[in-house]
Amino acid sequence: MYRTIIYAIPFFAVLIACEFAWGCIKRRNTYRLNDFISNLSHGLLSQVVAVCTPFFQIGFYTAVFPFASRWSSVEFWNSWIGLLAAVILFDFCNYWVHRAGHECAVFWAAHAVHHQSQDFNLSIALRQGSAVAILGWIFFLPMAIVGVPPKYFGIAAMVLLLYGYWVHTEHVGKLGWFDHVFSSPSNHRVHHAVNAGYLDRNYGALLVVWDKLFGTFAEEREPCIYGTVRPLDSWNPLRALLNVYVTLARTAWHTRRWSDKLRVWLKPPGWQPADMAERFPIQLKSPDTVRRYDPALTPVQQWTAIAQLVLWLAAILLFLWHADAASFWTNAAMLGLTVAGFWVTGAVLESAIRVRWAWGLQTMLLSPAVAYIAGR
Repeated sequence: MYRTIIYAIPFFAVLIACEFAWGCIKRRNTYRLNDFISNLSHGLLSQVVAVCTPFFQIGFYTAVFPFASRWSSVEFWNSWIGLLAAVILFDFCNYWVHRAGHECAVFWAAHAVHHQSQDFNLSIALRQGSAVAILGWIFFLPMAIVGVPPKYFGIAAMVLLLYGYWVHTEHVGKLGWFDHVFSSPSNHRVHHAVNAGYLDRNYGALLVVWDKLFGTFAEEREPCIYGTVRPLDSWNPLRALLNVYVTLARTAWHTRRWSDKLRVWLKPPGWQPADMAERFPIQLKSPDTVRRYDPALTPVQQWTAIAQLVLWLAAILLFLWHADAASFWTNAAMLGLTVAGFWVTGAVLESAIRVRWAWGLQTMLLSPAVAYIAGR
């Protein structure tokens, strides 16, 4: 199951190389090394998390499906119309989980990772939150209830994954009628922007028809400013994954009313109970005054971060190739090593650790991973 993403990697890599080359030719490069490494780190980390959480990825779905399969038509789903219906149903369900990811704080905590980059390029599509599937599975159960077989649920998910990749670019302009029906680069730039008129818009992954039906569509009319309303300003993967959860937990702990301790998780991101708003008011800067987080790096630090990313890329791809046969505890150990490894690389990008110490730590972290893979 996990080998599918490995087959897609050459496709991703070629398009990234083409976008980078095109940006250089046009003198409008949209890539920064530190941001690129961070994006790929989160993409790889999310795949290791998926290995450790198969029940959330597909388990709940397959548990519910047998109750609906008695009225499900295998012949229908085996047809091209059935497959098209599965893709559209997946997109509809994905619209709601995506919308929840922006309008409910606990879901935003999982989804925020995807929006933290202050750039916009194809590598952003790979920057996925590792906890999204753990919370979002419930939104796809209607597909199981109406009888979509797990096989076609998986195919529909892969179709939208591949489609959603190309819309993360600044190098494709408006596409006329296409922008009014499908998710497009123009529509998705709006979705990632923090401009006042763009926030919480354009959730559709394949179709923007849902956005037009439910009042969440916005057309691109001004240059987009990317990132989150409260910038992360860090390359630390743990901080990226946990900072919103920590903020919510701190607010829930300090607010006085028990009802507010629950509501803080369910209200829109940024909501505060009255007592917390009075004691700890949130002060936000205007998006156009926020400077991109971009600490200077020496050539040695740059090449160190690149080399460490390449080593972890190789280790994780080999791990994914054998993941189906591995035990839960082996997968969990690999997850711990991966988190620690990317934390070290993030520290290099922030100049928070000396290069020689970074290599020492990476050697200790990569050694057990390599030993396991070599023994397969």
